[in-house]
Amino acid sequence: MKTDLQIAQEAVMEPIGKVAEKLGIREDDLELYGKYKAKLSDGYLKSLRDKPDGKLILVTAINPTPAGEGKTTTSVGLGQAFGKLGKKAVVALREPSLGPCFGIKGGAAGGGYAQVVPMEELNLHFTGDFHAITSANNLLAALLDNHIQQGNELQIDSRQIIWKRCMDMNDRVLRNIVVGLGSKADGFVREDHFVITVASEIMAILCLAEDMKDLKERLSRIIVAYNYAGQPVTAGDLQAVGSMAALLKDAMKPNLIQTLEHTPVLVHGGPFANIAHGCNSVRATKAAMKMADYCITEAGFGADLGAEKFFDIKCRIGDLKPDAVVLVATIRALKYNGGRKKDDLGAEDLEALAKGIENLEKHIENLQKYGVPVVVTLNSFVTDTEAEIGFVRAFCEERRCEFALSEVWAKGGEGGIRLAEKVLKTLEAGQNAFRLLYEDDLSLEDKIRTVAKEIYGAGSVSFSAAAARQLQKLTELGFGQLPVCMAKNQYSLSDNPKLLGRPRDFEMTVREVYVSAGAGFVVALTGDVMTMPGLSKRPSAFGIDVNEDGVITGLF
Repeated sequence: MKTDLQIAQEAVMEPIGKVAEKLGIREDDLELYGKYKAKLSDGYLKSLRDKPDGKLILVTAINPTPAGEGKTTTSVGLGQAFGKLGKKAVVALREPSLGPCFGIKGGAAGGGYAQVVPMEELNLHFTGDFHAITSANNLLAALLDNHIQQGNELQIDSRQIIWKRCMDMNDRVLRNIVVGLGSKADGFVREDHFVITVASEIMAILCLAEDMKDLKERLSRIIVAYNYAGQPVTAGDLQAVGSMAALLKDAMKPNLIQTLEHTPVLVHGGPFANIAHGCNSVRATKAAMKMADYCITEAGFGADLGAEKFFDIKCRIGDLKPDAVVLVATIRALKYNGGRKKDDLGAEDLEALAKGIENLEKHIENLQKYGVPVVVTLNSFVTDTEAEIGFVRAFCEERRCEFALSEVWAKGGEGGIRLAEKVLKTLEAGQNAFRLLYEDDLSLEDKIRTVAKEIYGAGSVSFSAAAARQLQKLTELGFGQLPVCMAKNQYSLSDNPKLLGRPRDFEMTVREVYVSAGAGFVVALTGDVMTMPGLSKRPSAFGIDVNEDGVITGLF
């Protein structure tokens, strides 16, 4: 059996200009990055403003397991299936982070015959967007420390610096560090921290900004520290906005590439969903909706994280209204949730399936709370039995969900036609009544409780003493109207990654709260979730190489 990388390397890609022609994009509207990648020009994006919006379809999934779910694979395959049916569709995805690519999760280009290409370039440096975001973030950090060194006119309290440096790699030893060691000219000695680039506020800002004007306004609102009087000090106060915007100028432009079947794909931005808001850029999503009749986008990890943040943060801030949701599951993952061991998921086990399907049930219930119609799809594996498929089908139909089997990994767009037809049927029914989970004027504490209880299934929420103080201070500073971005482990509906299936009435712990004032949300860290991941004992980096012909191997 061919690997995903081999399939991608054997693909015959069309020049990106030819892909763009299908959407009526002229060569002058593209900024080329080689033969198969391009950015959309600002002029082209402005020309889309008066065009009607196409339908917005969100692809999400159950909680991730080692058995795999295939959310990106399904998104790509669904876009290809729309093409097979003669429908004009654009897929809008996130850019992959180098952290998981060299860590344990791998890349994010889809799989099998439902992939985005060029796969190696997408998973590695791509068009340099993440490097630009990292540079802008660390420029602000350097300007902050330099300001303190050069006399500290803003009276910054070095014990209350909250801005962190970042890099797009898993590096646990950088979570907590000491900087400024050496001579007087080397700065003040203080504790500092790193986050992974995809969890940085600059990444969130880039993904939520409408244009350059909005980007600069958001950058100016970033809180980097507090002064001795306890008042916020911002990036605007440090006169950092113009230079940061200069670094981000090209990164603001969405990237155009293609699927294996030459379906257009916009790939832009990549915040993690377990520690950030988990969606591609508002700019790319809105552009895709103008460029085609259907925009297919995804939200990271399970629906409890990605979909909730897509709805309550991205749709709220970007004024978006999704028309349908595709919820991805696999029989293997459901049986894993039901207690079956990873190495024994190929055998039929209706008992484990019946137990594990509670995870799917909870995600269906959660999505229905937003008033958006749900289509459940099973990402097919050869070990799935008719009895198991029939069990899931009946389960979904009893809960008023359309159901379709997806075979896009093995068959590409052809394997997604049944799913595409169900999505089209759902869209034609027009039963969308989208609503948010909570209102802006709810307190920050109650917003956190609402998400924890309604979406995760928690019985109660406990706040550490530090979190309680932070919530009070943020409310006093006027940030109480903002939505909340919950940072939680992705493997469980709870804040305990070992509680699989559908845990009920557990206590969720919020240990820290801080504001991303530029992005426009308040982050709540729960359980033991980290904003800078670490590498496993045998990271994926061990298996990646380049042969004598310059061909990359081991990338997935």
